[in-house]
Amino acid sequence: MYEPIRTKSVHSTMADAPTDFPHRSREEELDIQLAGHLAALLAVTDELRGASPSAELDTAAERLAEQVTRLRGGRTPARAPLAVADPRLAALHERAHALAGRALVVAASRADTAAAILAAERMDAHTAAIEPRELTSH
Repeated sequence: MYEPIRTKSVHSTMADAPTDFPHRSREEELDIQLAGHLAALLAVTDELRGASPSAELDTAAERLAEQVTRLRGGRTPARAPLAVADPRLAALHERAHALAGRALVVAASRADTAAAILAAERMDAHTAAIEPRELTSH
């Protein structure tokens, strides 16, 4: 009824798993994940810089860019042009706070002190930027 399979499956199983393809270590995977979170935080920070320029945000953006470059082996991250992209500053601060939190979790799991400190500082800064708005809106 059916023709038998004549070729070997392209899908590997644990028994016949090839050993010739590259594997990444846990640390390499965490580096990639942390670089992604910090790059996303950098993008939101650049949006905030465009909407509400400040020296503190400029410094934070440069520090974030340095960490992403370090984690990506010297490749610099893409940067957003400074333009007023989103006037909802509270929403941007909330998004940046969440991204910093994700970066902090990954940095802590890979014991990257510099990235963890930077992520925690960014969380604090975005919390401080959000809280005054929440207190005055009630």
